[in-house]
Amino acid sequence: MSEYKPDKSDHNSASVLITGGSGLIGKYLTISLLAAGYNVSHLSRKNYHIEKVKVFHWEPEKNMIDPEALKGIEYIIHLAGANIGEKRWSGKRKKEILESRVDSTFLLHDSVVAGNVKLKAFISASASGVYGTKTSPWIFNENDPPAEDFLGSVCKLWEESADLFKSSGIRTVKIRTGIVLEKNDSSLSKLMKPGKLGFLVQTGTGKQYMPWIHIKDLCNVYLKAIEDSNMAGAYNAVAPQYVTHFNFMHVLAKIMRVSLLPIPVPGFILKVFLGEMSDVILYGSRVSSEKLINTGFRFRFKTIEAALDNVIRG
Repeated sequence: MSEYKPDKSDHNSASVLITGGSGLIGKYLTISLLAAGYNVSHLSRKNYHIEKVKVFHWEPEKNMIDPEALKGIEYIIHLAGANIGEKRWSGKRKKEILESRVDSTFLLHDSVVAGNVKLKAFISASASGVYGTKTSPWIFNENDPPAEDFLGSVCKLWEESADLFKSSGIRTVKIRTGIVLEKNDSSLSKLMKPGKLGFLVQTGTGKQYMPWIHIKDLCNVYLKAIEDSNMAGAYNAVAPQYVTHFNFMHVLAKIMRVSLLPIPVPGFILKVFLGEMSDVILYGSRVSSEKLINTGFRFRFKTIEAALDNVIRG
């Protein structure tokens, strides 16, 4: 089964606007879109330069967006949102995490409607956290309801705001992303840090599942969401192989050629340092990618061994 490859003849250099384009996923996705022949522009709070990419200014918290950004745009990929793992989840930080996703979507929708922008699709990031921070024997799919914990509630409101585009007659796709495998600026890079000292560390019971996806596969999911007009609604962007934290860390240690400490860091210690945010690390369930696979999408990296080997050694 081969990797999904975009066909340039399908889109004729269509124009794609990315929010959060300077983030981890945005950087890789921009490269993939340009290579596939798309015209790419970014909406950002920052002022930066990327060859062949126009960067327009916006400040969602101030309800401000450069109207020039939406001219001629056919697709919007909405990745913007405060990093959930960057700071401890205080009340203020939780508010920022939610509003950075929901309010920015409202602003995009209002601007598209007011400008009579003829979008072909609105594609929004979401997260496998919609199913909650818990370890369950259940294998979650897109028909399961959102969890009632913090991340579940954030994802629910995030996706509901995206559905404003659906209500306006625009094809809307929501990409529920798992742990993204990339070695420089990701959750994986944090797990790899102790490796510089010659060892890796396990956390919690090790029985928690880690829904994951290689960054290249994730970019191809977004490409397919643009080009496949039959795609609509939510899709779990996670690899088909289910992996526990215990198995993940053993494979990672083997590929990095370092030791794995036999005694894991107890959950209560993580809770002391990270508070509620530690639940993201200590809990996790299996998440199905069957709906995505049924669209014809084919993963290039279907096993954690192949994915980590490519990320670290490739």
